Order: sequence, then C-alpha cells, then structure tokens
Amino acid sequence: MTTTEQQTDAFDPDVRRVPPRGGFNATMLGIELHRTLRNRRTIIFTLVFPAAMLFAFGGRSGWDESVGRGNVAAYVLISMAFYGAALTAAAAGAMVAVERAQGWSRQLRLTPLSPAAYILTKAILALTLGALAIVVVNIAGVAQGKASMEAGVWVASALLTLACTLVFAALGVFVGYLVPSENAMQILGPGLALFAFLGNVFIPITQGTLMWNIAAFTPMFGVAEVSRSVLTGDLPWYAVANAVVWLAIFVAGAAWRMSRDTARV
Repeated sequence: MTTTEQQTDAFDPDVRRVPPRGGFNATMLGIELHRTLRNRRTIIFTLVFPAAMLFAFGGRSGWDESVGRGNVAAYVLISMAFYGAALTAAAAGAMVAVERAQGWSRQLRLTPLSPAAYILTKAILALTLGALAIVVVNIAGVAQGKASMEAGVWVASALLTLACTLVFAALGVFVGYLVPSENAMQILGPGLALFAFLGNVFIPITQGTLMWNIAAFTPMFGVAEVSRSVLTGDLPWYAVANAVVWLAIFVAGAAWRMSRDTARV
C-alpha cells in the first residue's frame, strides 16, 4: 500500500480502524461498574445476603473446633465469602442479557471494540464486584469475632477465592446469552443456592457418603475446595479437576452463544 492510499484510508469513514488494546479503556470499565452498582437487587442479594448468613450461622456450637490452620468459624467464613463472590460475579456476567435486550450489545458490535476487550471488561468487572463481596463478608467475620486463622492464611484465602469467581463469571455470561434478560438472575440466584447446598458450601457433607459422591460432580464443589485449601492444607486432585472442567464448560458455552449472537450482525 502506498503512502497516498494509507492517507486516504486514515480519513475514510468506511475503513474500520481498531483502536489500541482493542478498544479496552478505563472509562468504559467505570461506566460498567457504576451501572452494575446502581442495581439495588444485585447489591442486596450479592453483598448483604452472604454476610447476613454468616451472622445467622454464628450461634451454632462447635465453631471454635480446629480445622487445618484455623477453626470452623474460619472455614464457614471462607465458604460464605466464596458464595457471595460467586453470586456477584455471576450477576455481573449475566448483565449481558440486559444489554442484549436493550440493544446495547448490538451497538457495541458496531464499534471498533474487539470481543477480547469486551470479555476482558466483563472479567475485570466480575473480579471487582467479587472482591467487594469478599471484603464485605470478611469485615462481617471480623466484627463477629469468631474466625481464627493466621493473617497470611486470611489474605491468601481471600485472593484464591477471588480467582475462583472467574468460573461463575463465565457461567453468568453463558446464562446471559442463553436466556431472556428477565430470566437470567431468576435462574442464577436459586441455581447457585442449590449448587451451594449440594456442593459442600452451606452444609458440610461427610466424605464417602452418597451425597458427597453427588456433590463431587456439582459446579461449586471443586472451586469451594480450592478456596478453602489454604486453610485446610488439603487440595485433592478431584477438586482441581472439577473446577477446571466446569470452567471449561462455562467458557465454551459462553463463547458458543456469543459467537451465535455476534453472527447476527
């Protein structure tokens, strides 16, 4: 291409020019975060509810019993933080359903914004909201005064829990592209609560029982075990395999639905 042709393309409105970083920028990320935080239902059920459950379980006996590098209260604290972060990340991912219904996602596809930049924005949004949920639950745990674990274990568990929320951010995007906007959180909310009960998050399940064998195949089982592994000092291979498989399923499902959706433009 000659210099003249390059100059012509630079001013040609029909030439699609990809901006730096695929269009990813802090302004768009800030808008996405502000828009999500304005949703009162998201704030109540994803930030307040897990902390409230932690206080509700506080009257149970046996919380001072030792578990790995902490006690039972610390074990429950990490579990509730994980549940809150997973629910928050899934809600952030499911916002694509609302964007599709409002025509926002179609407008974005008409811009130079690349799919990778769009996914990166959603991932950072999910991690940010997940971090808020983890902080809220941990503050509630400190206020409760029952959890006991080393500071290093506390921080490492929180960071590992945050990384695990990406699994459910992918689930949220998958569901957001799969169902209409008004049904996304109606499916995710009860669905994640059910997975939490079956996945050894809310109620400890005895290993080797029929219920435990069922739980080992559910989406929350593996990531919950990974989140608590710093505290318990145990990271079984089947928990890692479970987390990796479900992450692959949700990412593949989200990519499949997204590719079908973008093909319409």
